[in-house]
Amino acid sequence: MTAPVDPPLRILAPQGRAAPVIVASPHSGRDYTAEFLRMSRLDAHALRRSEDCYVEQLCEGSMGQGATMLHATFPRAYCDVNREAWELDPTMFRDPLPHWCNTTSSKVRAGFGTIARIVSRDGPIYPRPLPFSEAETRIRTCWQPYHDTLSRLVQACRDQHGCCILLDAHSMPTPQGRGEMPDFVLGNAWGTSCTAELTALVEDVLSGHGYTVARNVPFAGGYVTRHYGRPRRGVQALQLEISRGLYMDQDSLEPHAGFVSLQAVLTDLFATIAQYGDLLARQVAAE
Repeated sequence: MTAPVDPPLRILAPQGRAAPVIVASPHSGRDYTAEFLRMSRLDAHALRRSEDCYVEQLCEGSMGQGATMLHATFPRAYCDVNREAWELDPTMFRDPLPHWCNTTSSKVRAGFGTIARIVSRDGPIYPRPLPFSEAETRIRTCWQPYHDTLSRLVQACRDQHGCCILLDAHSMPTPQGRGEMPDFVLGNAWGTSCTAELTALVEDVLSGHGYTVARNVPFAGGYVTRHYGRPRRGVQALQLEISRGLYMDQDSLEPHAGFVSLQAVLTDLFATIAQYGDLLARQVAAE
């Protein structure tokens, strides 16, 4: 059974006064164990195509604006924490799956369950079916610690400030020539995971920097956004998808000259979100 280095995540504390903001990067981990690579029919470079490469580095400026940052260190191809714990494809396993597994979701059918079956254009990850115990190990050592930690951070933020803003940061492939693909997609689960005010605020900042921004299409928000976003309980969650062509070469998977300028834009965005979070916290305290 494969297992990543423990702990499989990093928590980065705010620099100075804490704002009611958490920035999470669940898909930028790149600790590929030797055993996982042996199990895969794909090499490390092909597996990395599923990563949200360098997103945690793009978001480093958030701590200077008072945000707490959480990022997974294990790869998305190994275990995807933006899915339910047991969202599994039965064709991937040689054992019958327990009845509690979700085997029929759209993500499972597409090959992108909690344990992914494929990496986009490179096809299946594994040459043969896995034992169910492999899924159990990955969920126990990666999925559960990540969500235990995120739940604790959200609750602590809400206890301290009376509210919490969770920005779930991701990246998305940029088609050749970009075409009509936006630079950013904001996913608020069709208006259910955060307020229209917060969504508009983020859109205005990014548009003000000259970027194109879409809402919910093609990414409305995954498990993290939908599970944690409870605006009526003071927790707002917004998924931020960043076009990879803005900051990296999609063939070599290396950052390019646009990385630093985009990092500065995101730091400006985090400053605005932190100010908005402070305003919400004062409103809650005054009630």
